[in-house]
Amino acid sequence: MEVFKFGGASVMNAEAVRNMAGIIKNSKDNLLVVVSAMGKITNKLEELTHAYILGEENTTELLDQIKAYHFQILNDLFNDPNHPVFNHIANSFVEIEWLLEEEASDAPDYIYDQIVSIGEMLSTQIVAAYLNENGVAVTWADARNFIKTDNTYREGKVDWDKTNIEIQKHLVPLLQKGIVITQGFIGGTSENFTTTLGREGSDYSAAIFSACLDASALTIWKDVPGVLNADPKWFDQTELIPQLSYHDAVELTYYGATVIHPKTIKPLENKKIPLLVKSFIHPEREGTLINGENCPLPVPSFIFKVNQVLISISSRDFSFIIEENLSHIFSLFHLHKVKVNMMQNSAISFSVIVDHDREQVNNLIADLKALYTVKYNAHLELVTIRYYNDDTISRVTQNKEILLQVKSRYTCQMVMKDKSAIE
Repeated sequence: MEVFKFGGASVMNAEAVRNMAGIIKNSKDNLLVVVSAMGKITNKLEELTHAYILGEENTTELLDQIKAYHFQILNDLFNDPNHPVFNHIANSFVEIEWLLEEEASDAPDYIYDQIVSIGEMLSTQIVAAYLNENGVAVTWADARNFIKTDNTYREGKVDWDKTNIEIQKHLVPLLQKGIVITQGFIGGTSENFTTTLGREGSDYSAAIFSACLDASALTIWKDVPGVLNADPKWFDQTELIPQLSYHDAVELTYYGATVIHPKTIKPLENKKIPLLVKSFIHPEREGTLINGENCPLPVPSFIFKVNQVLISISSRDFSFIIEENLSHIFSLFHLHKVKVNMMQNSAISFSVIVDHDREQVNNLIADLKALYTVKYNAHLELVTIRYYNDDTISRVTQNKEILLQVKSRYTCQMVMKDKSAIE
């Protein structure tokens, strides 16, 4: 039994859905297919959620855009406008319309999960209907019935025991009959409320299913040939990494490599399940294999994160930053859901680099200033080089001012700013 995961780019329009159907048609029968929201719909649903919570007047306009996108794909895929899937999709939108008719009174994170999760429900209904219409018998299944989480909305923590019980009891019998289509990114609480597993969490969903099913392999289908040594957005020439160890994959995802979600690797490593990262554009190509073999990366790998903020925290009386201070500082980061991308401490200061989520970071800084002296610098880049050397460092630091640098045996991280922005 295998698990396939298809992201938003692989179902972004009717042509992409047809291509995905061809890949599934050529696969084995006992297959679980995990599908993300179509295209950039999650971003659009986040915009809708934000507008609703703030009471803005454009919620109907935003919802109409989301509707139009999905019905365009439906019209391109199905010749019969009376096909039942049209009603299923329309009914899904009615649920959001009912919600938007009321003023936002629940917690923002709860509202986020109830609205944004609809993207996966829509995409999987469309994909399942198209496959069944075109000779590939599949069963649609609701991931919220299997992946059980706590009530931490926007980043639900998986209850592995309950999840495993539900998968064995209800999903395994479905898979014994053939192909099952389900959603990534979402889970359900014991009260049957919807949660999400964190942004870009569909990879993690696929890993959860794979681990609980003892899958023979998980394949993540991307619009790139596999795991590359750098993001093509930043480098004109990149190299495919044909094989990675679990350890190197964890390191790359931890430092921000976007090809795989950071939480994906560990459940697979625990069960020794190989992960394949392949191109849905060229499915015949080998892609990248991630497994337990300890093989060093053949080339240095570069990870770029932009729109970073460097926050430097020191005690007001210039006393040492000690364990008690650090414990309190980290509790504030946890409270405001600000994740640290890099850190460095000295005797009297502690510096961190984080993504510049304006609202969360501003609230964090305000709380830190109650007890500490805080300085911060925005509009920065964080560059991580795995298996670095002097040439690779020189390659990325031209015309850059290095504000902070941390090196270990295999990894170099640098916080930088354009010299032109400093002068």
